[in-house]
Amino acid sequence: MSRYTLVAFHAHPDDEALLTGGLLARAARDGHRVVLVTATDGELGLAGRDDGTGDRLAGTRSAELEAAAWVLGCARVARLGHPDSGLRPDPDDRTCFAHLDVEPVARQLADLLRAEAADVLTIYDGNGGYGHPDHVQVHRVGLRAAELAGTPVVLEATVPDRLFAWALRALAVLRHPLGGSAPLGTTRVFAAPRTITHRVRVGAVAERKRAAMAAHGSQRRGGDGRRMLDRAATLPMPLFRLVFGREWYVEHGRPAPSRLDDVFATLRAGDPA
Repeated sequence: MSRYTLVAFHAHPDDEALLTGGLLARAARDGHRVVLVTATDGELGLAGRDDGTGDRLAGTRSAELEAAAWVLGCARVARLGHPDSGLRPDPDDRTCFAHLDVEPVARQLADLLRAEAADVLTIYDGNGGYGHPDHVQVHRVGLRAAELAGTPVVLEATVPDRLFAWALRALAVLRHPLGGSAPLGTTRVFAAPRTITHRVRVGAVAERKRAAMAAHGSQRRGGDGRRMLDRAATLPMPLFRLVFGREWYVEHGRPAPSRLDDVFATLRAGDPA
């Protein structure tokens, strides 16, 4: 059986557990090399009162990232160290990750992809999921980096957009803060079902995915109410598998909807018999 190298590129610590934790754990379990890369250390993230801010919070979140990566079976964690943009960055701030020139950052990531001889790169969909500017920038940078490095498979981590958009609208009607958490609005979130190429079953590694979520303690605290990550990390395992037992991806260049379970299918088809 062929072994591949999968590089997962994320904006902040904890993003890897939510959208791709199952795939990373499953790939590592099956003997593939998994490398986790974050663009920022998440120093502007909402956290608990005792978690600090700025550099202190960045240190906390970096340690949490290492713990989550260990649970998922990642062979390496790389932090690019760009400044966190926050959910709504100042348009005049040209130093934050969301506003950096794509080309030099893409070259930085491409160097890593070449060094790892990456077969697969995961990024986010064009909407950056729910529209976080750092997630949108991950999409731009990741596409360009894969082009520069010649990485053969690019997967956009996503979820079907309709259910997520409906949930946001419902929360907005109820005046819940999460209802207004999508900077691009509810019509530009995640990906249309007709574009999704992979529906990956990760129920067999759900305990690892839940443990990776739980490792991000700072992101389970803070805010006026109980955080979504904390609710997810404490779900009973049968319910967790029901809610988080599948992950969705859009593969560049593959006709959709294919609904494949194997993210390495394109590579296996090209392997010599």
